[in-house]
Amino acid sequence: MNHAPWLLVAQNEVTWRLVLVVVAVGLGLAAAIVLLIAAIAFATYGKLWFRAFMSSADVSIWSLIGMGFRQVNSSVIVQAKIMAAQAGLDINRETGISTKRLEAHYLAGGNVTNVILAIIAAHRAGIPLDFDKAAAIDLAGRDVLDAVRTSVHPKIIDCPDPRAGKAMLSAVARDGIELLVKARVTVRTNLAQLIGGATEETIIARVGQGIVTSIGSALTHKEVLANPNQISRTLLERGLDAQTAFEIVSIDIATVQVGQNIGARLQADAAEADTRVARAQAEQRRAEAIALEQEMKAKVAENRARLVEAEAQVPLAMAEAFRRGHLNSMPAGSTAS
Repeated sequence: MNHAPWLLVAQNEVTWRLVLVVVAVGLGLAAAIVLLIAAIAFATYGKLWFRAFMSSADVSIWSLIGMGFRQVNSSVIVQAKIMAAQAGLDINRETGISTKRLEAHYLAGGNVTNVILAIIAAHRAGIPLDFDKAAAIDLAGRDVLDAVRTSVHPKIIDCPDPRAGKAMLSAVARDGIELLVKARVTVRTNLAQLIGGATEETIIARVGQGIVTSIGSALTHKEVLANPNQISRTLLERGLDAQTAFEIVSIDIATVQVGQNIGARLQADAAEADTRVARAQAEQRRAEAIALEQEMKAKVAENRARLVEAEAQVPLAMAEAFRRGHLNSMPAGSTAS
């Protein structure tokens, strides 16, 4: 009985040791699992994280793991952050091009690489373009990188568009002479109106309409041939680039050729039409005359028939007169008393 307390103490000590062993084993397993997960994550994303770390791109390993769960291409995001950092752009998590903003644009279906390249190009050219505007342009379906390049290096649009199958614009001066014109329009992108602004087709249509109107208001075609620059100045003053995605830099008349004499051809066509009308009217009068002639012939025949009928009534009337005694027969050679 005196040994019972020592036995209880020994049992409690064994129990605590077992508990400590179990806890230690559990902690070891947990640490092993954590280390295994960390090893897998580092093996998967370590290279990307190290690239971002060495480039000061501010991309954490936890962000890379989260991208994997969110099905975001982490290589694209890291490459975009590296390009932005190396270009000197603001990559601050609160105000700049943060990892979350890039992920959001990627998940929205945008082209992250194109947007970053456009922002870098605009930054180098001194054109104000922030991430929000570039992302909005990209999501609107426009090529934001090409738009920035066009802002830096204006491009030339042919008017009329050769893809439409027309090589020259046809316009007629007031003297009736046709002029065949080809113009070249130099434009650059207007980033402020790129979203919702009209496209190149609108610019081509407006310039073509303006050329036709300007030539049509000229007194003679010689005025246009002598001073084709007047058309360019007139078109530039009209503000043809309003509500479009472009800004017109210049409009140059590349080619002017003399075409047909449309006025003379129209006069000839009018004379031919008048001749046809006169012939139709003469034919109508001839037909009316023939009809009237046939009508007169019919009346003559009708009158002759009446005459024959009247002549046939004379013998009958004489016989009736003899029968009634109104007429006396007289011998031949005798005279009335």
